[in-house]
Amino acid sequence: MKIEILGTGCAKCTALLENTKKAVASAGIFAQIEKVEDIVKIMDYGVVSTPALVIDGVVKSTGKLLNPEEIKAFF
Repeated sequence: MKIEILGTGCAKCTALLENTKKAVASAGIFAQIEKVEDIVKIMDYGVVSTPALVIDGVVKSTGKLLNPEEIKAFF
């Protein structure tokens, strides 16, 4: 599973990255987690509001700081 956190480095983007790491660890799954800060790549996904959560190339959430339980629901 590939998980991408889209955001330009704001506090919410950093917090979403940390919550994603916690969700993956507590779910006991293996996932590649990547932080994407390149605005062109973010726009390629059609995201206009960050932070955004992308799992296996599919945008799951935009503009919201999800907690680890909400993130695990997408697995």
